[in-house]
Amino acid sequence: MAGATQISQPFFVLAPMDDVTDSVFRRIVASCAPPDMYFTEFANVDGLQSPGQPRLLKKLQHTEAERPLIAQIWGLKPENFYQTAKQIANGSLAGQFDGIDINMGCPDKSIVRQGSCSGLIDNPALAVEIIKAVQAGAGDLPVSVKTRLGATSFDIGWFETLLAQDLSMLTVHGRTRKEMSAVPAHWDKIGQVRELRDKLAPGTRIVGNGDVESRQQGLELAATYQLDGIMIGRGVFHDPFVFAEHSPWQTLGRQQRLELFKHHIQLFMDMWQHNERPAHVLNKFCKIYVNGFGGAKELREQFMAAESAAALHVMVSQELAQA
Repeated sequence: MAGATQISQPFFVLAPMDDVTDSVFRRIVASCAPPDMYFTEFANVDGLQSPGQPRLLKKLQHTEAERPLIAQIWGLKPENFYQTAKQIANGSLAGQFDGIDINMGCPDKSIVRQGSCSGLIDNPALAVEIIKAVQAGAGDLPVSVKTRLGATSFDIGWFETLLAQDLSMLTVHGRTRKEMSAVPAHWDKIGQVRELRDKLAPGTRIVGNGDVESRQQGLELAATYQLDGIMIGRGVFHDPFVFAEHSPWQTLGRQQRLELFKHHIQLFMDMWQHNERPAHVLNKFCKIYVNGFGGAKELREQFMAAESAAALHVMVSQELAQA
């Protein structure tokens, strides 16, 4: 990806997670222990090329603190992928980005039924058409794909197709679409994709994703399977310092965790002043910060009942003042 030549390998990437890795949380992670690369939430190209575009731009909003930043997009219509890639490349959609990634991995059943995301595994001809459309629109921006091992089993043919597309990077989540998150990631299969890359597309970087909960674990997996990069998603819920060489998270007490949560809420209020995101989105983050100390469960339940971000900010402030 853009700037990747300056990034030491293996490089670490914050995964795209809907209603989680928005600009606010990316800045929180950056302040704790920044990864080498960030992804946006996934934005639908068919919506972005419709009158509903303003409602979707929140998926792509960002600041300079979150760079290098890859815009992740998904959808069905190649012409909308082309137009969106063109707008991302010229900065007219939501500012400047460092690359474009196509989501071909989300296993959500309603999305798969439409034929989007991991539904494209069943339609490689359309997947190729979409990749070519994005590459045509992206200009000099690198184009990558994030996907799964296959639909119901490891699909080597799917990866042969993808690796023939001159991608800058290919991120492989180590489970099939059918497996969702119900089984441990198959890192041996990710290693097989890397071996195939060596034969077919040595210029495409391979990034592994699935069940990584520390930088050290990521380094070990990268070394074992000779990967270019490691992507971490849910691991950040257990430790916002997950990208640090030596995370301090387990040593931080109640006050320090609540201070970080208060900062997150303040950023949220500053960023989303027009109710672009409902306050209950913050409930996901309660599980990160309000954890690991006595009374955390009860306090978390109180916080999650807050009706607004402002009310939650007051509640957290009061808890901090009582210490």
